[in-house]
Amino acid sequence: MLVLTRKKGESIIIGDDIRVYIVDVKGKQVRLGIEAPPNAPVHREEVYRIIQLENQYAAREAPLDLNQASDVWKEEGGKNEK
Repeated sequence: MLVLTRKKGESIIIGDDIRVYIVDVKGKQVRLGIEAPPNAPVHREEVYRIIQLENQYAAREAPLDLNQASDVWKEEGGKNEK
């Protein structure tokens, strides 16, 4: 693990296209600003872990064949119609 010391207004660069700014420091909290390309997902760690768990759960589900998917789509579509 790389450990850096930065002050308010300073930044670090990750790779060629990600920059992390120290926006503010209040007590034990640090506010970060992150500039990253739109295709680079940026999440808080707790959110990232939930996304990973949901992806693992979804990967375990048995895929529907096309006929089953069509039936589900028809059933769901019918529920939303008035």
